[in-house]
Amino acid sequence: MKKVFLTMASLLMMTLCYAQTEEELKAAQGAKKDSIAAIQGRVDALQGQIDALPGWKTGAFGTIGGNISGFNNWFAQGTPNNSTGNIGITVNGFANLKQEKFFWRNSLNVNLAWIKFDNEDDPTDDDSFQQATDVFSITSLYGRKLSEKWAVSALGEYRTTILNNFNDPGYLDLGVGFTWTPLTDLVVVIHPLNYNFVFADNDAIFNSSLGAKIVADYTRQVGKINFKSNLSAFQSYESSDLSNWTWINSFGYTLFSKIGVGFEFGLRNNRQEALNFATNNFVVGDPNPPTFDNLDNDLQSYWLLGLNYAF
Repeated sequence: MKKVFLTMASLLMMTLCYAQTEEELKAAQGAKKDSIAAIQGRVDALQGQIDALPGWKTGAFGTIGGNISGFNNWFAQGTPNNSTGNIGITVNGFANLKQEKFFWRNSLNVNLAWIKFDNEDDPTDDDSFQQATDVFSITSLYGRKLSEKWAVSALGEYRTTILNNFNDPGYLDLGVGFTWTPLTDLVVVIHPLNYNFVFADNDAIFNSSLGAKIVADYTRQVGKINFKSNLSAFQSYESSDLSNWTWINSFGYTLFSKIGVGFEFGLRNNRQEALNFATNNFVVGDPNPPTFDNLDNDLQSYWLLGLNYAF
């Protein structure tokens, strides 16, 4: 009985000691986390001061996503023998010049993707990689400062595809107006005088027009996180059918060194592109040929998830 009592007392003492040690370690860990947060806050504050200094600031980050697979005699699916592949690449880059009286901001966004599905039982199918996502845009904004947050500005923006139907369509916006920079990382362009040049083989659908241009761009790097959100909208004074907008969001998180995970998604509304697609896929004999009036203008979208590399 005495031995049992001593054993239980020893176990109780060990448990109390372990609990006390665990609490002490957690308390010490909490203090360390608070210290790390304070240090990171000071680092972020210094980075903000560095970003506010005049001169050139450049940077880029991108995402690479891909997978390949193969099936042999996998009878549960309709094509038991096949090989598939998916490859996607995005690049977001910027080169910004900031001076006391003016600024010049330049940005680039590229998103390319290829896919393939090879039915090995069908010798006539296409077994090559085919273009899936094709996005290219480049922007240049010059501003002459009126105050710390407002500037008179001029914008040039070009958007097209480069893998398929290069410059068909292609969009070139040239305009003047004002730029508002309420935050270091946020730029809002308000240009009431903008001409949207549209380049395309089908002049019956794609038309250039005068209108207003709105651009909002938020680009920031905080520690291991890279983030960019860009909204570009054109409102035609001639017709809403000639208006368009594109919103692209890119996110990167560094896991180790400069490698991490990245995610990008984009949304677009463009009635001219929707009508052109519907016209190209129109079945002769259909009593209702596509027009702007009966167009089913679905929201366009894409997304990519994969490995990320911060340049």
